[in-house]
Parts: sequence; C-alpha cells; structure tokens
Amino acid sequence: MSDRGPLLAQPMRPPSAGRAAALLGLFALGALVGTAGALVQPGWFPGGLLLALAGDAGLVLGAARLTRSRSGGVAAAAGWMLSVVLLTASRPEGDFLFAAGDGSYLFLLGGILVAVICATLAPGRQPDGGPVRLGK
Repeated sequence: MSDRGPLLAQPMRPPSAGRAAALLGLFALGALVGTAGALVQPGWFPGGLLLALAGDAGLVLGAARLTRSRSGGVAAAAGWMLSVVLLTASRPEGDFLFAAGDGSYLFLLGGILVAVICATLAPGRQPDGGPVRLGK
C-alpha cells in the first residue's frame, strides 16, 4: 500500500522551471506551425491543406512524446489554435489572411479536430511514472 494516498487527494505542484520552459517553447512552436500552415494551405490546394494538417498532427504527437505526457501536446495545440484564430480576424483596412472558401474552413476546423484528437490520444503516464497500459 502506498503512503501517498489517492492521486486526487495529492496537492498540485507547479511544474519545474525546465518543464515550464519546454511547454512555453512548444506553445511558440505551435504558433509558428499554425502560421506556416495558414500560408501553405491556400497555395497548393488540396496538397497544401493536407501538408498543413499533417504538420499539425506531427507537432502535437511529437510534443506529447517529447514531454512524455499530454501536456506537451496540449501546449503545442493551444499555440496552433491561438495563432490560427488570431489570423482569422480582419483588420480595419480590410486585409485578411483567410478567404471565405472551403479550404480555409477545412483548415480551421480540421486542424482543431486533428489537434484535439492527437492531444487526447497521445500516450500518457501512470501516477507512478510507468507507461499507460490498458490491457495485458
């Protein structure tokens, strides 16, 4: 029997400085990939769209594997979503990056869907630090 008690009864601890820096870096990398995907996807439709969505999926899964937890995937996905949502806003001059077309909507909604799926299905850890195993 563990003397630590149930996991939910444990006090929350802030992440270490190195982990916080890694998550912040993954957030910035997510914003960079989102901006790059927004520029690539209209250029070579449908290849650019598929390339942008594959970049999003690779980033989120890679971030989760790098940090060995879902928090890395969530940080990268949050950076991607924030940059893409900010790029959809039109400016007072009338300039905008996303046109009102099928490709743009597929990139926005498909990218969010891919990021959420990849962050959710990324490998997690057990409370004792071992890998997650659902069956034997």
